[in-house]
Amino acid sequence: MNQNSLTIIIPCYNEENNLKRGVLDQVNDYLSKQKYNWEVIICNDESTDNSLDLIKQFVNKHPNFRYLDLPHGGKPSAVWSGIQNAKFDIVLFTDMDQSTPIDQVAKLLPHIDKYDVVIGSRGILREGNSILRKIGGPVFLFLRRLFMLSNIIDTQCGFKMFKTNVAKNLFPNLQFFKDTDEKKGWRVSAFDVELLFMAQKWGYSIKEVVVNWRNEDTSNTKGDADDRYKKESIQMINEIKRVLINNLKGVYDKKSI
Repeated sequence: MNQNSLTIIIPCYNEENNLKRGVLDQVNDYLSKQKYNWEVIICNDESTDNSLDLIKQFVNKHPNFRYLDLPHGGKPSAVWSGIQNAKFDIVLFTDMDQSTPIDQVAKLLPHIDKYDVVIGSRGILREGNSILRKIGGPVFLFLRRLFMLSNIIDTQCGFKMFKTNVAKNLFPNLQFFKDTDEKKGWRVSAFDVELLFMAQKWGYSIKEVVVNWRNEDTSNTKGDADDRYKKESIQMINEIKRVLINNLKGVYDKKSI
């Protein structure tokens, strides 16, 4: 990594449980040992629990951390706000629950000089997943790769690195920003699919790297995990259809930069 600088963006919506179990301490402990310049931006998406107070307490004691207190806009909007405020030439966004531990950044960094986008991949067999997810995941993967991004195994891993200028080109063109339904609650959506589809269409180079992953989600947004997975799967399929339709309409043909 020639730039020797990294901004890490952690979106947050009702992450009180994860914060209480010390996920930010884990992030700080690892990064404090690294030789490159780094910062962490926590993007609070108008959480309704005690997340913001816990974030403020942590940031006050750790100068390399800062936070944005944002109006509720959903995960893509929270990540985009972090990118806009990034100080450094490389950005990584990762989930608060640290299902992919922050030390996995060491697997992505060696590739960012040669690629515009480097994404973590959980593979197909994912530790900690329910039986439904273990069955449904490969099915979804097969269907998605039939229609788009056939060379990418895992579009949904929440561990993605970009050259900052590339991210600033891509994110404002995400069509899911324009859908108010995307701003309700905090669910997995196909914004990752749209983002990677657009990156590939615009000629940016993408590298996929296998990372360690275990389902560590203890946030307050879960509900019944299997029921949520069923609903999200239907939503994901519909959203992928929207990306394909948008592409046929030429929505992704021009860069608004």
